[in-house]
Amino acid sequence: MSPFDLLSLILSLAAFTVCGAQGRHFLSSLQKKSGVFCLNGGTSILTLSGRHMVCVCADGFSGANCETNDSVSCFDWIGMYYNGPVSKTVSGRECLKWDSELVHESGVYPKNLGPGRHNHCRNPDFSPRPWCFIRKGHRTITREDCDIPRCAKHDRSPDVSPDSLRDAHSGWQCGQREERSMKVVGGAFSTVERHPWMAALFIRSSRGRTFTCGGSLISPCWVLTAAHCFPDGAQTNTQKLTVFLGKNAINETDVQKEQEFAVSKLFIHENFDNTDGNFNNDIALLKIHGADGRCAKESNSVKTICIPEAHQSLPAGTSCEVTGFGREYEGSWYYSQYLKEAKINLLSHDVCSSKTYYGSMITDNMLCAGTSDWTSDTCKGDSGGPLVCRVSDRLFLFGVVSWGEGCARSFRPGVYAKVTNYHRWILEKTGLSSLR
Repeated sequence: MSPFDLLSLILSLAAFTVCGAQGRHFLSSLQKKSGVFCLNGGTSILTLSGRHMVCVCADGFSGANCETNDSVSCFDWIGMYYNGPVSKTVSGRECLKWDSELVHESGVYPKNLGPGRHNHCRNPDFSPRPWCFIRKGHRTITREDCDIPRCAKHDRSPDVSPDSLRDAHSGWQCGQREERSMKVVGGAFSTVERHPWMAALFIRSSRGRTFTCGGSLISPCWVLTAAHCFPDGAQTNTQKLTVFLGKNAINETDVQKEQEFAVSKLFIHENFDNTDGNFNNDIALLKIHGADGRCAKESNSVKTICIPEAHQSLPAGTSCEVTGFGREYEGSWYYSQYLKEAKINLLSHDVCSSKTYYGSMITDNMLCAGTSDWTSDTCKGDSGGPLVCRVSDRLFLFGVVSWGEGCARSFRPGVYAKVTNYHRWILEKTGLSSLR
């Protein structure tokens, strides 16, 4: 540290400890100007020229960026968000620093993976539990799981009243299905009986009828989908739209299972915006009716999905499922012939909006989900389809397939419109009194 920087540090600390609120306000203003981010309530101490030197951490936190919570003694799920102080492995070895030259020169260090300038156990790559790099022998650098217990399991599922699960207009019970099993990228072929709320949207053109997007049946007369499925926006000609329910294959028809509908109304969210290329408020509603003027009829292949309450949330790591007829891999020029499903896990907003992932492109109207090995994801053609999570004994629609960078790319999970943010909007547009 230069004499100039040392003097700046002394003056800054004096401002913090002596000048009270005014000193803290001064430091806060400098911190905002510098763009330095000290975590967990830490304060950035800057030079007089505005350069970050050190973080002063709040009680109970430590580390160069105050990233370590000294009170954490266990980890949840796979420990993706573990930020405790443990730095020993199951064999009793001391962890190496993540930015150690030994680690980087060994060739075992994944690109852009570093969780910080420390040697605490972390899980930055969706491994089964927190881990770190250790030295075995004189030159061998390898990774090993850390000696950290799992936290006691708690039932964090939102409360659901059985009486609230019945559609007031139809008598249907949402979120139920047959549990027998028979691509979404990396997923498996499925049957519509496992996803009876799955809708397939087609548009008619001079070339015939073409599949364009997925959707979810939320009541007998209404399908929820993505706003970006309609590039013409409010000018979309709804007479050219057709919705199928109970469809197992895009290019096949099963009259015993399928129901076909015209679209009488299209509501695209008024604040849908793709200015930043991230499809904010990417949600839309379709009102459907059959040739006889009636809406959907309940069957083993056609059922409604439950809509969660406003701002209801599930913990990061919750296992959910996504379905669609989209492309089976990035670069494919055709959609999947048959319905596919994949299991994916919810990510926290903080992780998905971090610089390693999507940064500021993630808004509060979005949620992200992926797998630990990045092998399963949504892809082009899955847009508008359902991200469904189980709560108690019912399935709820928590996300609408929206966007993502490529398909199944590392640190580029699928992004979904957060359905809980639109509970009131859905009620207002549909006129329904309940979404369960």
